[in-house]
Amino acid sequence: MDINRLFTRFANQVSKWAGRPFSFALCVAGVVAWALTGPAFNYSSNWQLVINTSTTIITFLMVFLIQNTQNRDNAALHAKLDELIRVGDSDNRFIGIEHLTDQELEVILAECERAAKDLHQELHNERRKAAAAGTAKDDDAPGHPMPASGKPPARKRATKRKPA
Repeated sequence: MDINRLFTRFANQVSKWAGRPFSFALCVAGVVAWALTGPAFNYSSNWQLVINTSTTIITFLMVFLIQNTQNRDNAALHAKLDELIRVGDSDNRFIGIEHLTDQELEVILAECERAAKDLHQELHNERRKAAAAGTAKDDDAPGHPMPASGKPPARKRATKRKPA
């Protein structure tokens, strides 16, 4: 078996096991047992060294296992989102933006925030027009982003894009 597959299976299993309540309870029981043995060892340096060393080693190893699991989860999530963007009516320029610099991402985020602000203003204006025309429903809450019709404004739908 490939070493990468073996490590992936191992990391997934440890990650799954470490995230369970039983694992947490087991760790708490270990710390309580260690604390209760303090008087028997006169709270010596060696007694303290046991917990310090064991927790440091466990933490050190878990950081790498958890990071590996998160990296794979994030990569899979990005691939799924990129595919949804590619086949949907979204802007394809968002595919792969996780590889941009922080400054480039900030520019895109600012554009998205401006577009969201414009959309909310448009919805607010439509709701106000509907209320003035007497078509607003009683349950339309002020500040609600949906127009009085209960349907979002129509968007132009692009045709599905084929892979390049």
